[in-house]
Amino acid sequence: MEFRAINPATGTPSARAFAADDEPALERKLQRAAAAATAWRRVPFDARAAMLRRAAEILDARREEYAHLMAEEMGKPLAQGLSEADKCAWVCRYYADHGEAHLAPEPIATDASTSTVRFDPLGAVLAVMPWNFPFWQVFRFAAPALMAGNVGLLKHASNVPGCAMAIEEVFRAAGLPGGCFQALLIGGARAEQLVGDPRIAAVTLTGSEPAGMAVAAAAGRALKKVVLELGGSDPFVVFDDADVARAAEVAVTARMINSGQSCIAAKRFLLHASIAEPFTRRMVERVRALRVGDPLDPATEVGPLAREDLLAELDQQVAESLSEGARCLVGGGRLDRPGFFYAPTVLGEVRSGLPVAAEETFGPVAALMTFETDDEAVALANGTPFGLGASLWTGDRDRGRRLATEIEAGSVFINGMVKSDPRLPFGGVKRSGFGRELGREGIREFVNVKTVWVG
Repeated sequence: MEFRAINPATGTPSARAFAADDEPALERKLQRAAAAATAWRRVPFDARAAMLRRAAEILDARREEYAHLMAEEMGKPLAQGLSEADKCAWVCRYYADHGEAHLAPEPIATDASTSTVRFDPLGAVLAVMPWNFPFWQVFRFAAPALMAGNVGLLKHASNVPGCAMAIEEVFRAAGLPGGCFQALLIGGARAEQLVGDPRIAAVTLTGSEPAGMAVAAAAGRALKKVVLELGGSDPFVVFDDADVARAAEVAVTARMINSGQSCIAAKRFLLHASIAEPFTRRMVERVRALRVGDPLDPATEVGPLAREDLLAELDQQVAESLSEGARCLVGGGRLDRPGFFYAPTVLGEVRSGLPVAAEETFGPVAALMTFETDDEAVALANGTPFGLGASLWTGDRDRGRRLATEIEAGSVFINGMVKSDPRLPFGGVKRSGFGRELGREGIREFVNVKTVWVG
């Protein structure tokens, strides 16, 4: 068996192939991870931080190479790949600078002479990661986990094997001892089985609901800690007092970033009836003008979808929604060209229950809905099984803060696009998963919160 990417812009297989790990190779990697976990936890924070800073320098120096790799394996537009590499360097530096403080032992006054809460590493963390942000998703797990003294085993998506091996090489070149971070070239079913291996201390997964449920079930059977970041159907809510021009401009970026293939992309645009017409006009004009094309062309704004099956699923969701009463304002189908390109699309007159409102749409499709009152807006925003992020647009920040408390989401951004930030915890509720990445909370997910009581 081998792993070989298919270029989404052409539909042709890559010339590079990577041999899958057979059982002896996988066993060797697990043995190395177990040995590394024992040694790495004893490495001082300042030495771990130095290696993370070196990883950031490598990302800076090779950002063009990595952006090209992302474009070729999953179709990410070049400018967005460069930004992704930069963000990976940022998260490495953030935890190099702040990781030790986030994990500093905390004294607690009790009847003991001293009582302390410590945050000690767990061991080897298995990370099952997706293809849509093939570097960032990995580094946002790896930087805090490694800084905390854990080691990483990466089961990356099968369509980005080159990215998986490149990330392993970043950490090797940064000076991490052998076994501290390894890519596993295995399938999803083998990764699920691996959760029960006693050398795996914990699991993190970013991906689909079915994958999350399978891994969570395996972790539950093995009594392992697990963090899940799953799908989203984020609302982008524009109230009557919002800056409509700015909101519409940001809305296009919020939906079309990464060619619409983002869990935290805005997907449902909830518009107050009084501003729906000007907002819709501006958004449609901007979407119609987007440059769709070769992801390696610096002028491209929207590239292909990563796989043909994803394109077919998105096309079916749109077709069913149109047959049930939605109206196509721009786009609406696959583009007649080689590769897996879908036209940037805006659908109006969308009702609750239509596929583009009730399901996650992973591609450049925006669903527009209207409301009359704040209570109706909140009900629409929460009317989904997902709860990852939400964006509220209003001229009254106090109104935004008040409504944010009623929104069922892990992140609420007021007058801004939802995004992940190394300084802030990130994750979801409901069917978007549980646990947190990033910030202080993220680095504390995979540690033993240990009480030390001295009489």
